Amino acid sequence: MSLSCRLLCGSLGICSGWICLLLATCTNDWVITCSFGIHTCLKMDELESKGLWAECVISTALYHCSTLNQILTLPAYIQTSRALMVSASLLGLPSVLLALLATPCVRLGDESDGTKRKQALFGGILALIVSVCGLVSTVWFPIGAHYEDGLMSFGFSLYVGWLGSALCFLGGLVLTFCTGSDDAPAQRPEKRFYYSKHHGLTDSIETSNNHAKSAHV
Repeated sequence: MSLSCRLLCGSLGICSGWICLLLATCTNDWVITCSFGIHTCLKMDELESKGLWAECVISTALYHCSTLNQILTLPAYIQTSRALMVSASLLGLPSVLLALLATPCVRLGDESDGTKRKQALFGGILALIVSVCGLVSTVWFPIGAHYEDGLMSFGFSLYVGWLGSALCFLGGLVLTFCTGSDDAPAQRPEKRFYYSKHHGLTDSIETSNNHAKSAHV
C-alpha cells in the first residue's frame, strides 16, 4: 500500500472516529437501567436511560429527562467519564485537522513530504490519546452504573463510543507507525580510486578536479 493510501485511510478513520465520539458525548443513551427488576420493568414499560448529562425515563407514553446538574454530588464514574469524553472531543479537533493536512490532496504552499509525515505523526499521536480517553470512559461508565443502579443493557451511545474509540485507535496507528518514507534511501556516492602513472592512486574527487582544470586549459 502506498503512502498516499495509508494517509487517506488513517485520516478517514480518525475523522469517522471523532464524529462517533462527539455523538456519544452529546447523547444520553449510554446504559439502560431498571429499578424494579428486568421483568417488572418490561411489563410496566418503564425503563431508565442514563448518560453523561441526564437521566431519562423511557415508556410508550412518556419520555422525560432530568439533567444531572449537581456536579459535586455526582458519582465519580460520571464525573470522570465526562472529563475524558470532553477531553477526547477537544483533542480530536487538532488531530483531525493534522490528519487532513497530511493527506496528499491538501497542500499548503511548498510543503514537502517530510512536513506531511510530521503532521501525520502528530495527528496520529493525538488520535491515540483520543482513543484511550474514549475507551476508558466507555468502559468505566457501564461498570459504575452496574454497581449503582443495576445494569440491564448497553445503550446506543455506548456502542457508538466503542466504535469511535476503535476507529481513532486504528487511524492513529496507521498515521503514527505506517507513514514512513516510501523512497529508497539515497545512495552515498561511492569513493572510487583511479590509477595514474604519474600520481599513483587518486580518488574520484581529485580526478574530477583534474578533468575540470584540463577543460579550462
